[in-house]
Amino acid sequence: MWWVGSWRPAVVATTVLSVCSVLVTAPGVVWPEGEAHAATAAAPATTVPGGAPDRTGAVGLGSAADPLITNDVRLELDRAGVLHGEETITFSGGAPAEFTRALTETMLYDTDHDRKFEVTGVEATDLDGSPLAVEVEKTDGTLYARIPTAATAGVVLTYRVGGTVSEVTQGVQMEWRAVGAYSHTVESTDVTVTAPMPPEALSCLAGEPRSAMYCTASDMGPEAGVAHFLQADMEPDDRLDIVVNYPSGTAEGEPILTRRWSLASAFAVTPATAGVFGLLLVVLVGGLAVLIRVRGRDERALRREASEGDHAPVEEGERGQLRFAPPDDVHPGQIGTLIDERVDIADLTGAVLDLAVRGYIRLEELPHEHFTSVDWRLVRLDGPPGETLLASEWLLLDALFGERRTVRLSQLGSPRASADFPARIDRVREELYRDMVRLKWFARSPSQVRTRWSTVGMALTAAGVVLTGVLAVFTGAAFSGLAVVIAGAAVTAGAQYMPAKTKLGSSVYAHTMGFRDFLLSPRAEQALPGRRVELYSRYLPYAVIFDDVDRWANILASAALADLTPEELTGDGLAWYTGPREWRIEDFADSITTFVVSLTGIITNTRRLRALNQFQRSR
Repeated sequence: MWWVGSWRPAVVATTVLSVCSVLVTAPGVVWPEGEAHAATAAAPATTVPGGAPDRTGAVGLGSAADPLITNDVRLELDRAGVLHGEETITFSGGAPAEFTRALTETMLYDTDHDRKFEVTGVEATDLDGSPLAVEVEKTDGTLYARIPTAATAGVVLTYRVGGTVSEVTQGVQMEWRAVGAYSHTVESTDVTVTAPMPPEALSCLAGEPRSAMYCTASDMGPEAGVAHFLQADMEPDDRLDIVVNYPSGTAEGEPILTRRWSLASAFAVTPATAGVFGLLLVVLVGGLAVLIRVRGRDERALRREASEGDHAPVEEGERGQLRFAPPDDVHPGQIGTLIDERVDIADLTGAVLDLAVRGYIRLEELPHEHFTSVDWRLVRLDGPPGETLLASEWLLLDALFGERRTVRLSQLGSPRASADFPARIDRVREELYRDMVRLKWFARSPSQVRTRWSTVGMALTAAGVVLTGVLAVFTGAAFSGLAVVIAGAAVTAGAQYMPAKTKLGSSVYAHTMGFRDFLLSPRAEQALPGRRVELYSRYLPYAVIFDDVDRWANILASAALADLTPEELTGDGLAWYTGPREWRIEDFADSITTFVVSLTGIITNTRRLRALNQFQRSR
């Protein structure tokens, strides 16, 4: 129907001050009997905005074929706070085929709430009392009553309304939109309100939805026993709001309020939502305290035991010879994982260099000319007799060589020459994590712990986002859901800190840190001549882990110059590293530094390529 339209509650809040100013300036009006009545300003203005159906097709007042319509509205407020309405709508000059009356069920109350009215018992008869079939439709907070009025002189519409009463200072107040809208222009609307007690003050607003104009006339009856309102010439989109104040005890009831959705209301800070945040804070702080306590084990071990590793890592062998013995027999790859709980690229590079120094790999720097890249040939050796390798070291050798005895470093970075190199490196990393558990340095694999907590954190974050959305749509407690999102984000971010060393792991960590302090100090350079080349070579892989490779490469080269004979230097001096023709031991520092950088770059790039390939296959 044309008059139904799309009613949208307009946000208009008419303050007491603005209404009072209108009332003060409003002229007196003359009732049909000729008695003048001034508008009463004691009652505050309604906070209800107007809404209007589409005016297309409305019958104009000036047309000779249009009926003249009047409406006599009788409202009775009982002591239970229920408003009983009876409207007598009369037609002069012919009735329309259908007349529609809009009864408001939702009105703006304040910045955060809407006021609900419970409209029930909508019925209609003609003036003779014969019932008429009323079609009721609820749209956008308004109840539309469509009444078939063809061939009638008028109709009587009855209904009941709950929720119109609220307590105010020194009494109660009845507030109601007496007319929400009509389907046709109505010449006059006469509203009379009765109650168990006489009114004390009244007010009204009429006209277009955003109008703050007072109604045509209002008074409290000849003997101040009723509230009387009159509005002339109401267009289809006009409304009439009335407010009547009564003494205390006139009627019971309170406004039915519902919180209006908005970002502010959805995320309102209430005692309940603040309580959830407080509980979350306690949990997070408690978890942080536990984490600090567990992580603090490393600091306590450092203070007590670091000195046990701060010395030359040598011990006397069975035949009285000194041999290299790092604290707790920690290998370079294990050290990096123990320190930061991750298998980093530097850990793998240091492990490769350690295998070379120990006689399992020979690094041969290949000849190169201008504008060509430096390259190395890696030769697999059998290693010293009687020495065993860790499982991760066997896997590392397999990752480098596979079934081959020699391989160029540049081939490792070539997908065509070493297609499965990234996968093999990943197996090395997994085995190093298993080493941490096998050696009882960690109760669980650090990688698995991080993954588990990251998964929990992301799942909690996703659940918090969904919960926040649901709470925002259906309640005003979205702030609580936001707390879950924050908790999930905190767990995700804190996942990297969740792996915790055992007591033994903290002790080994402390010894390792003491060894690092020794290698970084000048005392490490005071080894006896004749043993320095072998000992400093064993230091070099650890220097890669401790980011001190340049210094130790130069120290090793200087020791080789001082301790080795010219014949040994002619043969390159180091059994595990050889250079091209015209290469000298003085070039060793630059060569080994370049090798470390090159190997690190190759491992990094292959891992990135593997991740990219996995991403592309998953699409």
